[in-house]
Amino acid sequence: MYKKKEIKQHFEDFLEEQGPEWVQEHIDEIHHYAFNENYYIIGYYRAEQWLGSASNVFDVLTTIQEYEDMHFGERTIDLGDSEKVVNMYAYIVGEEVVNEWLEDRREIEVLTNPTPVEIEQAVEVGNEH
Repeated sequence: MYKKKEIKQHFEDFLEEQGPEWVQEHIDEIHHYAFNENYYIIGYYRAEQWLGSASNVFDVLTTIQEYEDMHFGERTIDLGDSEKVVNMYAYIVGEEVVNEWLEDRREIEVLTNPTPVEIEQAVEVGNEH
């Protein structure tokens, strides 16, 4: 996915700036705070530079259109506004980044502090092999 590493780094920087207590307190809305409270890119020129080549632009636009079709049933973003396009794309990719982070976090939690049910499930899986 185009510039996913950069967007992931933005999220990691955001988490670091907020601190662990704040993150834990706002975990349910972390995507909103990281990708919806402020613009990812400000300025048309910067947005156009960020988008780069025409093939990148088409990939980004396709991602946005598919997301809007799936979530809203229609297309709402002004595709002629590079700043809005970049910020919507960062929002969409950010959703994936946050979900992966939450999943990784959950896996670590299970490994370090499993519930009795999780231990039982792990034993059952181990006995199947």
